[in-house]
Amino acid sequence: MRIFLLSLIFLCLGMQQVKAQDQGSVSGQILERKDGETEPLIGANIFWVDGTTMAITDEFGMFSLEKVKHTDQLVISHIAFENDTLLVGEQLFLTLTLDAGVNLDEVTVKSRKRSTEVSYMNPLKTEKITEKELAKAACCNLSESFETSPSVDVSFTDAVTGTRQIQLLGLAGPYTQMTREMIPDIRGLSALNGLSHSPGTWVESIQLNKGAGSVVNGFESIAGQINVELEKPEETERVFVNLYGNIMGRAEANVHAAHSFSPKLHTGLLAHYSQNSRKNDSNDDGFMDNPLKKDLILLNRWRYIGDKGIRSQFGVKYTTSNHFGGQLDYDGLSEENNPNLWGLDLNNDRMEAWAKIGWVNEAKPWESVGLQLSAMDHSQISQFGNQPFNADQNLFYANLIYNGILGNTNNTIKAGLSYQLDTYEEHLGFGHYERNESVPGAFAEYTYTKGEEFAVVLGLRGDYHNNYGFFATPRVHARYAPNSGTVIRASAGRGQRTANIFAENFALFASNRNWLIFSRDNDNPYGLNPEIAWNYGVSLSQDFTLDYREGMISVDFFRTDFQDQVVVDVDSSPNEVRIYNLQGKSFSNSLQFQVDYELIKRLDLRIAYRLFDVKTDYTRGLLEKPLTSRNRAFINFGYETSDSWSFDYTLNWQGKKRIPFTGSNPAEFQLDEYSRSFVLMNAQVSKS
Repeated sequence: MRIFLLSLIFLCLGMQQVKAQDQGSVSGQILERKDGETEPLIGANIFWVDGTTMAITDEFGMFSLEKVKHTDQLVISHIAFENDTLLVGEQLFLTLTLDAGVNLDEVTVKSRKRSTEVSYMNPLKTEKITEKELAKAACCNLSESFETSPSVDVSFTDAVTGTRQIQLLGLAGPYTQMTREMIPDIRGLSALNGLSHSPGTWVESIQLNKGAGSVVNGFESIAGQINVELEKPEETERVFVNLYGNIMGRAEANVHAAHSFSPKLHTGLLAHYSQNSRKNDSNDDGFMDNPLKKDLILLNRWRYIGDKGIRSQFGVKYTTSNHFGGQLDYDGLSEENNPNLWGLDLNNDRMEAWAKIGWVNEAKPWESVGLQLSAMDHSQISQFGNQPFNADQNLFYANLIYNGILGNTNNTIKAGLSYQLDTYEEHLGFGHYERNESVPGAFAEYTYTKGEEFAVVLGLRGDYHNNYGFFATPRVHARYAPNSGTVIRASAGRGQRTANIFAENFALFASNRNWLIFSRDNDNPYGLNPEIAWNYGVSLSQDFTLDYREGMISVDFFRTDFQDQVVVDVDSSPNEVRIYNLQGKSFSNSLQFQVDYELIKRLDLRIAYRLFDVKTDYTRGLLEKPLTSRNRAFINFGYETSDSWSFDYTLNWQGKKRIPFTGSNPAEFQLDEYSRSFVLMNAQVSKS
């Protein structure tokens, strides 16, 4: 399969190059004049007068259309302008500016925007979770932002740290690439608790795609990618204050401030402070239900829009977090020498800086060059009972991207170079681990688009890891729309990552298990092989209209096959965590069926069912992944009144979950093989 994917990429590139040379076509740019200035007109329909073939202008107003023999009259159509007809003749490139003088008479069109949008044209099925969707739940940070999304599961990793972890396609959060405005964000030491360090009010939108992502963003994505867009300084409120509190002792404050020094220079400041100050023990077991905490997060960003196509932005972010939990009488590290108390201390300090610098060719807006830079320093000091876990991580990341076309805008290409440097130091009671990972790489991604009907993305990158050597990452995405309401997508690709065995599983420290690491190669991180997986997926999206109201049905299936995996085995013994490379097979099958529909005016319904089949070969044989429901169902009702009242209700049913083996425990400490199914319900009333 891997050889086939590589061959397919090079074959399609070669065939398309021949096709581009043999076929005649006309391309161009459609502009509109506003207030004396011109800008690209997006979404204009370009077609021959006989209606044989059609193209749609992209974000740069560009189009490309194959020539036909029997006519050279080209029609330009847009909802806001009267139709215009051009005689093409022998011209190969056209530029047309539509003037406000031929605007149609103004009409008022009212429509309700969906809270979660799926791009019709994108070959990757990307779900955009908007601010409207985020407002359906009283979410205070990113880990609480997926309560109304059936695609992402959020669960607590344990009953002590209060850490929330996401799952996508039945796989744990670290298999999903997390980016902030397309720059790698939550990884390494922040793999689990990093979700809580992105306050909800900072988030403008979230883009989610399942399966193999783009090679432009790296090689680590296996289950999918979640990209978070923050509030932009030139678009957000000048001053914004948000306060939150609940009866459990949680209090939060968010403050946004933005200023425009000129039409070209903008800055924004985002501040967040939160604390849990009350010890809760609702089940009277002598342990806090959630840890006490104090979090301070500050972010400052600058955005510059220069002349001659220059664009740039820069930002810094600082996070300090102090959590402690455990038994009710535990008050932090001051009690660490008291053998009669079990406590948790988790302290993080993280400093980040990033920059984006780009240039767009104003004469050829499809051509651009961009540079992404990111650096981070993360320090963690933690104690789980008598088990310390202190760690430091430093990161440098650079990504240089070129965007262009091959002949016309039906054939676009992205190519570039990347470099990633990670350094880690981890100190535990049973060992000390250090590693440096240096990974230079190069990538190319070709996209062929044939109007609204068909598109294919072929991507290939090569990287050299200082421990693992050279490896290739091929990925392919295809989209086919047989009609205006139906979209079929398919994808396949490879992903590779280094498992951070302690940071990604630190909740297991709370169980007081002994850690056993079965190393293969002491030159590799932890003496283990990298995790390598192939992901394949297919999806169908079907729009429909019932009783004059619109709806959408979507079905998707994804399979992930691990070629190698770092197995975290808590089944061999209830007293041990065994970590070793995969011996056998490991896979995940994910099937999701979803319906979105407006039941009556202003009342939206979302209903979904998911089936997961996730299994791994452990020392005890091929077993289901522990604590993962095979069957899940989801329903959400959302109602809006004309005066901006919102009512939301969400029900999430999860079937039984396999519990790790406890058969060797004394009888009174043995658990059932499976948990019971359960239902989680959330409801909210809000006014905006």
